[in-house]
Amino acid sequence: MGSNLENPFEDHCWQDVISEETLQVYRPYVREVGIKGKVALLSIDLFASVFPSKPMSLLDAISENPKSCGPYALEAKPKIKRLLDFARQSGWPIIQTTSDRLIAPEDDIRRATNRDESELSISQVKSDFAIDDYFEVQPEDRIVYKGRASAFFGTDLAGYLKSNLINTVVICGESTSGCVRSSAVDGFAHGFHIVVVEDCVFDRHLLSHKISLFDLHHKYADVMTLEEIDV
Repeated sequence: MGSNLENPFEDHCWQDVISEETLQVYRPYVREVGIKGKVALLSIDLFASVFPSKPMSLLDAISENPKSCGPYALEAKPKIKRLLDFARQSGWPIIQTTSDRLIAPEDDIRRATNRDESELSISQVKSDFAIDDYFEVQPEDRIVYKGRASAFFGTDLAGYLKSNLINTVVICGESTSGCVRSSAVDGFAHGFHIVVVEDCVFDRHLLSHKISLFDLHHKYADVMTLEEIDV
């Protein structure tokens, strides 16, 4: 696979799955990355259900709750908390997303993915889509209830960000290949500078995580680490 020692732009988690030939193909996308202007943090779907109750394998975590992302979620959890704390200290507006089934639990028409959730009871819906208490949602946080993968689709998020003169949207949460990717692409389409924090997003499968970050980094977002953001 490609060696990134001479190219910091590619010094990320995907370096063990992307070939040198592919890096050459994507060379025109290489650029300086960073945060620009006024910033907001978009925290995507930090459901208690995606975090296992203790360290365990992914398959064991899925047995505990089918929505779980197992060890990948557990590894990212304290890092996301650090980012949230940093954002609060920095005065960034914080937007937390969850499913609109929390306000319409009987509605199984609008779903973020094709996962079959039709048999979930109302109490299970409320439990599965509740934001984990660990992240200490604050009264000033804006909650966006979404019916699809993107935090921008069918919501007032773009209008809220523009009315607050936001330039950069920093994204954390899950899953990298799903709601994070969809929100990043839509945010870019709305004209925002998008930063995805590599160590604060996660997925159920490392390959999906790495390939999604590689693709986002070269087309729609700056993928940065907590260290690069000085958190």
